[in-house]
Amino acid sequence: MRTHTLSGQADARMGPAWLWLLGAGVLASAQGDTSPGPPRAPSGPLSEPAPAYHRVTPTITSFALRLYRQLATAAPGNVVFSPVSVSTALALLSLGVPDDASAQILEGLGFNLTETPQASVHQGFQSLLRTLDLPSPKLELKVGSSLFLDKRLEPRQHFLDDVRELYGALAFSANFTDSAATGRHVSEYLRKQTYGQVAGGLPELNEDTLVVLLNYVFFKAKWKHPFHRYQKQDSFFMNERTPLRTPMMHQKEMHRFLYDPEMACTVLQIEYSGNALALLVLPDPGKMEQVEAALQPKTLRKWGQLLQPSLLDLHLPRFSISGTYNLEEILSHIGLADIFKLEADLSGVAGRPNVTISRVSHKATMGMSERGTKAGAASGLLSQPQALNSTAAPQVHFNRPFLVLLWEAATHSLLFLGKVANPAAG
Repeated sequence: MRTHTLSGQADARMGPAWLWLLGAGVLASAQGDTSPGPPRAPSGPLSEPAPAYHRVTPTITSFALRLYRQLATAAPGNVVFSPVSVSTALALLSLGVPDDASAQILEGLGFNLTETPQASVHQGFQSLLRTLDLPSPKLELKVGSSLFLDKRLEPRQHFLDDVRELYGALAFSANFTDSAATGRHVSEYLRKQTYGQVAGGLPELNEDTLVVLLNYVFFKAKWKHPFHRYQKQDSFFMNERTPLRTPMMHQKEMHRFLYDPEMACTVLQIEYSGNALALLVLPDPGKMEQVEAALQPKTLRKWGQLLQPSLLDLHLPRFSISGTYNLEEILSHIGLADIFKLEADLSGVAGRPNVTISRVSHKATMGMSERGTKAGAASGLLSQPQALNSTAAPQVHFNRPFLVLLWEAATHSLLFLGKVANPAAG
């Protein structure tokens, strides 16, 4: 099956549009000095104007924490998704629906349209995506969007121009009457765009499908301070009574670190050799639900201010987790119910009314290991105390479920958010 640049006839019948929101990530290994959390506003008379992406990144973070709590409640166990992917796809979608529905989508994401008008929101996403897409010699980061529209449709040119200019989205014509062949082609396209990280797990198409919107994120980086190559099997306690033997990575190194007695958790920031960092949150035994319920953007800002460099004896499980979600019901619980109603038809996308969204799917993968740590020059960037014996460094042992927040440091973008409840679940 061949797709081509968008063209076709406007003779489509009514039918559902399936919206796929997809994120894929690979964490290879990580270490800097950038704090996590929403960016702080610039201060002082000589401050440069804040980049346009600052209009959207704090809202993406807040949306991510709301969505995480819903996913964790609905599906106990591992959780992983890309806040940037989900929010970008929904914001792009808002360009193709009537004005009232567009406002409902952006307000459902958490934007105050009185303070930040719709045009400014879209300009913020444009700035974010262009900044994330800048080449980096040490960080592989790829964010993209594509639209597959049935050849029977004649979408509005204004919509196609907007999504290309603001979101860099490519539009292709597809033959959904041959749903099996088209489904294979879309899956192969996505597999190539994510270098094999997202493959399978997508909903099946049928001949009534008219629109598929894809958004994908791929991330790969090396640790600034590599873990030792030697690993030992150790116990990871999925709960108080269920130990799992899993490979445990180990290093003695300087990291930014704190213990938060109010939240009852340990917080560790590990940096990559590129402009990215991982924030790992280890609740005290039995305190995961308490931490999940209390996790707010202001908490992330507080941690960013309080984290202090510490020499740690760090034990971290090697893991590979994935998540596939149908988000229709989840999104309706956090203010986005109207996008599934007839009033929110995709008239701007499809060129005719009564084409509505029937499926919102998201798939993400995350893997963390000692791989990708062959570039040893980065290991000397932080000064290292002379004494590195076991009595000099407190031991931090991630041997029970913990949270992972993966940030792009320049934009303060929360690329991935997950919970590792079973590091061997795949």
